[in-house]
Amino acid sequence: MTQDTETKAKAGAIIVPVTLFEQNCTILWCEATKKAVVIDPGGDVPRIQEAIAKTGVTVEKIWLTHGHIDHVGGAAELRDVLKVPIEGPHPADKFLLDNVVSSGARFGMAGVRDFAPDRWLDEGEKVSIGGLGFDILHCPGHSPGSVVYFNAELRFAHVGDVLFNGSVGRTDLPGGDHTTLIRSIKQKLLPLGDDVGFICGHGAGSTIGQERMTNPFLTGEM
Repeated sequence: MTQDTETKAKAGAIIVPVTLFEQNCTILWCEATKKAVVIDPGGDVPRIQEAIAKTGVTVEKIWLTHGHIDHVGGAAELRDVLKVPIEGPHPADKFLLDNVVSSGARFGMAGVRDFAPDRWLDEGEKVSIGGLGFDILHCPGHSPGSVVYFNAELRFAHVGDVLFNGSVGRTDLPGGDHTTLIRSIKQKLLPLGDDVGFICGHGAGSTIGQERMTNPFLTGEM
């Protein structure tokens, strides 16, 4: 009875597509406290700052799903501007964060910096923002250090580039492996439940159930 009458923490989120990669930089916040996190600030930091101002939330952290340039290009700059810590990804992506400048040069992205997060994340760890807690799932394959942020109460996950609406992450980049990626999805994401909705790194989000039924890489998986 008590649990039924408790006020549960709720979340709000907006997606800010950034850079030519149209990467889904996500501003996620706890409605109860208006404390927020920026997930994967890939670039266009002034645009991200403008979106933060419009929401009226207070950003206290930056979370990274993995180390590819389109997801981390603005992370160091935004950390300096907001004076907040960066959490994630898994340390297996250190080689990517050590080479942000060279990666950016290949795509004409100036002003990016190599950096290290304030906290690396691993399987089974937890992160929080305001009253919202998230479990960390290490899901290698797209990159060796990709992580997924999962909130069981909200039935919500941010999956980065591990899984997409109708597709999965590419595995032709350094450290990528298709077999490993599919194993990560089958062993870590599908068991979360068909009702779990997710935001991904590019394009529209989806649900685990929708992808289980219709994603050509996953159809028929139980």
